[in-house]
Amino acid sequence: MNVIRTVVMAKNVFQEVIRDRILYIIGFYAIILAIAFRAIPEFAGTTSNKIFLDFGLATMNVIGLIVAIFIGTGLVNKEIEKRTILVLIAKPISRSEFIASKYLGLSAVIGVLITAMTIIYLGFLQVGQVSYPITSIFLATLFLFLQLCLITAVAITLGVFTSSLIATALTFAVYLMGNVTQDLVALGKLSQNPGMERITQSLYLILPDLSRLDLKNDAVYGLQALPDPITLVTNAGYSLLYSFMLLAIAILIFLRREF
Repeated sequence: MNVIRTVVMAKNVFQEVIRDRILYIIGFYAIILAIAFRAIPEFAGTTSNKIFLDFGLATMNVIGLIVAIFIGTGLVNKEIEKRTILVLIAKPISRSEFIASKYLGLSAVIGVLITAMTIIYLGFLQVGQVSYPITSIFLATLFLFLQLCLITAVAITLGVFTSSLIATALTFAVYLMGNVTQDLVALGKLSQNPGMERITQSLYLILPDLSRLDLKNDAVYGLQALPDPITLVTNAGYSLLYSFMLLAIAILIFLRREF
């Protein structure tokens, strides 16, 4: 794989997604926060600060998830449907470079979105004089970025061998299941059914454990102390390794496809 060529192609993907006006979502996020900033105190009273903290991070998560899934599942399929894939693979571009560039380009877009939304979010907190744990907020947004990069890898992998519609539905399902895999294992143990336990254990091993990358509640409510540095590094490494494995699968499948 040629790194320079992959980076250049990733830059093209980044610019293409930006040209699709995806960054207007940042303005949409600001409008939602402005409405919530005025409306929440009217209904929540003394708990309005905590609710706004939670709402800002949750909205950031939802917007990033929509971008990762809907853009990610269509990145490869769009090239196939438009037949531009025939031009691309006819050039001295390997299929592994093609997949890697799509992933890196969209991950860069998500990084820009998360950074911009975090700045807007912190701006509203400053204007509203809302006290917040800055370190916890930054860690929560960093791990949100890692989670969305992992979902991007899922979306691209599923988009390689299924239609955009099916890939979108499956990626949403993976996201939902990935957030409750630990609960599924606990449920399997409570059932005291060996068959159920094997199923839940298998799901835990196959599906990504996204709860490892969710620090929103810890940052907002302080329900428990943030994980220690070793755990944070381990969880970050887990997300990167899982994303790499998914991209390897996507490349293997893409190499076998005929156009």
